[in-house]
Amino acid sequence: MNTTQTLVALWTLVYKEIKRFTRIWPQTLLPPSITMAMYFIIFGNLIGSRIGAMDGFSYMDFIVPGLIMMSVITNSYSNVASSFFSNKFQRSVEELMVSPMPNWVILSGFVLGGMARGLGVGAIVTVVSLFFTRLSVEHPLLTLLVVVLTSALFSIGGFINALLADKFDDISIVPTFILTPLTYLGGVFYSISMLPTIWQSLSMLNPILYMVNVFRYGFLGVSDIPVLWALAAIAAFIIVLFIIALKMLEGGKGIRS
Repeated sequence: MNTTQTLVALWTLVYKEIKRFTRIWPQTLLPPSITMAMYFIIFGNLIGSRIGAMDGFSYMDFIVPGLIMMSVITNSYSNVASSFFSNKFQRSVEELMVSPMPNWVILSGFVLGGMARGLGVGAIVTVVSLFFTRLSVEHPLLTLLVVVLTSALFSIGGFINALLADKFDDISIVPTFILTPLTYLGGVFYSISMLPTIWQSLSMLNPILYMVNVFRYGFLGVSDIPVLWALAAIAAFIIVLFIIALKMLEGGKGIRS
């Protein structure tokens, strides 16, 4: 395939993925916004008024970046995991594999589609948050960079999950038993400076902590960890996982019996 054909193939895959989740927007875009609104009401208004300030900011202002990032992570991951596994289940992925499209185009198409949903939901949640607080962005470019990188990382993770899954139940194991606990323990609702030393050290093993903190730094200018170190770690994870996913796809992992 020449460059033009490759770009057309990539855009076609991305367009298909965007059409897929926008066609069923009451299931893909509306529920996350309602869920996050409940978080804002319960944690931000009701509980936050009793907690008081966190790192010099109102509790609502402190948790908003984390809640936005949480919605981006979960939707980026789940979109790719469910979409690619559905293609496996329906055997339509075999048509992609025998087509002249390079494997990296197939992987990138699904990843970009997942990023579109994750960033779209993140934008919706951001708009919803404006009903509860006034957002200020200290470092706009950094904020945009980290949310795009995070969305890409978890979209790739969702692709790997779909490759390894043998049945529909398998694509919910990682989000339920790994992703959700790590997200809640990733500093979304608290600063790790509040934790005892041993728990602070254990928290540093949680990759989501770095993403949430860099994103919060972009909004508020405060972070519990070095920003450049966190960005480097996120970029490294993306490169490693992309290579792993590509090798798995080339080897027919989970596709060829």
